[in-house]
Amino acid sequence: MPSPIINVSGISKKYRLGKLGAGSFREELERWWLARKNPSKDRAADDAKTDFWSLRDVSFDVERGEVLGIVGKNGAGKSTLLKIISRITEPTTGEIRIRGRIASLLEVGTGFHPELSGRENVFLNGAILGMNRPEIRRKFDAIVDFAEIGQFIDTPVKRYSSGMYVRLAFAVAAHLEPEILIIDEVLAVGDAEFQNKCLGKMKEVSREGGRTVIFVSHNMAAVKSLCNRAVWLQKGQVRQVGPADKLVVDYLNETTVKTGQPVSAHGLQLVSGAIHQAVDDLPINQLIFGEDYIFRFRIASQKPFSKAALVVQIKNSFGDVVTSICTPEEGIAPFEIRGETEVAISARQLRLMPGRYTLDAFIYRPNDATRYLDGENLFNFEVHPGVIAGGMWPYQSHHGYVRIADSVTLNHENSVRQL
Repeated sequence: MPSPIINVSGISKKYRLGKLGAGSFREELERWWLARKNPSKDRAADDAKTDFWSLRDVSFDVERGEVLGIVGKNGAGKSTLLKIISRITEPTTGEIRIRGRIASLLEVGTGFHPELSGRENVFLNGAILGMNRPEIRRKFDAIVDFAEIGQFIDTPVKRYSSGMYVRLAFAVAAHLEPEILIIDEVLAVGDAEFQNKCLGKMKEVSREGGRTVIFVSHNMAAVKSLCNRAVWLQKGQVRQVGPADKLVVDYLNETTVKTGQPVSAHGLQLVSGAIHQAVDDLPINQLIFGEDYIFRFRIASQKPFSKAALVVQIKNSFGDVVTSICTPEEGIAPFEIRGETEVAISARQLRLMPGRYTLDAFIYRPNDATRYLDGENLFNFEVHPGVIAGGMWPYQSHHGYVRIADSVTLNHENSVRQL
């Protein structure tokens, strides 16, 4: 059985916070001298308070030709791990074995000299990656075509925009045939069209070229589409390793949303409310554009409440209502609330644009303006870009919040049941 191309074994990384141990020679010398004069346990305890472990005992393998995703919240240790794998920084403890040449794209302009032109930086990066001049020259036209910066190739890169930086850096890393390609969240700097192009190139180099890709992103749709397996980091430790599609579902389902609103003047209470993924019916607050979801609400009544209807409003980050889902619809009668009642609204192919939203829910009676249960700002959720027709939905901020498809904003169905 062939050995993994990357073996991460027990990696931990410790940093020191604050002034003590900040790293300057004078401060370290003073600290050493004071420690020699007064080697007390209190000083050791003070040092311990300044220690921060970015990674703790992280272990996993990456097979040759595999596309591995790394997910986790900000501060989980993803970038630190990539810097250790890329040999930019050393681990405090543990060992990494790498069997191949690495190309890393960890931040905008990595490895570029600002005073050199795009052309010169292509050859410089190629040399750093171990390519000789004829090999780089053979790939040069393909790199420039992919980066789409032909007219600026002889301009110093210090005059490039961040998007141009990323396009050229990715093109160099992908075309100079490293055995291992490491991509951090920098692709978010590019526009949607270029992101699609990069995702396609990463699939090509892994499936056709047999190269290994490590991909870090907060875009769960891209991770599901591109990666075979994924590693979930949480507070510097490995929370889960497994197939990317299952791990992404578990990651997005991490937060359960409950409301517990007080009883209204009319004897109604919104016991809980959440958005569920239609596939496994688990609560979720990280949604993906174009997928199916169920809005579930549990409403309790101290006495039977007849002719009830539910309206769900979705507001953008500025507090503006961008769309509503209402019951009853044509052909669906108002319902009765007896004891605890569940109202479920199935939203097929959710068409909310990527962004953050807040959900409101109200109970009313048709032809009656009274709000018998007022659930405002119940919970927040976030919508991420989705994969449509083989590519990412080309979202731009000027597109607004709701995509109208076949004159239908949200394709939904309602159901009511007593619990």
